[in-house]
Amino acid sequence: QVQLVESGGGLVQPGGSLRLSCAASGVTFSMYAMSWYRQAPGKERELVADIARIGGSTNYADSVKGRFTISRDNAKNTVYLQMNSLKPEDTAVYYCNAWKPKLNYWGQGTQVTVSS
Repeated sequence: QVQLVESGGGLVQPGGSLRLSCAASGVTFSMYAMSWYRQAPGKERELVADIARIGGSTNYADSVKGRFTISRDNAKNTVYLQMNSLKPEDTAVYYCNAWKPKLNYWGQGTQVTVSS
């Protein structure tokens, strides 16, 4: 059974930082590209960042470049999202995604709220 379990969300003030984690089980983690998506109320889910399965090639949404960093530890079956200089517009539910051809898995999401 495939499980992706996100953690690390919460309430933070503008300018603050959070680190999200996504622990995978039931998959050969190193075979999957991993991504973080987010969905704010009333908006579509959007890609925040992704990381290749091997080699660490990354991509970021323009809105988070220079503030967020995605990384992965294949030995721990975990992908991370370090979020710095958070803004109110970063408020959303953040989802972890594991992808390879013909297979696509989602976590249950973790809420991030940026507010003073």
